[in-house]
Amino acid sequence: MDFMNNTRRKRIAEAVDLIGQAKDILEEVRDEEQESYDNLPESLQISERGDQMLENIDNLEEMLDLLEEAEELKEM
Repeated sequence: MDFMNNTRRKRIAEAVDLIGQAKDILEEVRDEEQESYDNLPESLQISERGDQMLENIDNLEEMLDLLEEAEELKEM
């Protein structure tokens, strides 16, 4: 049985909307970082700079995964 009131449901919906906005921003940043990495000469891709860029991309992916999990709030 579901006992959550409409005010709390509305607040959750607002939070889920903000999570969606955050995901959009992080996806754009991840895509820009990936594009920058892809446009580096191969010699720079295998350098410390390239390694850091790949780590940034991985970290952004992890954040996106966590936000996707948080979006499950809307199922409450």
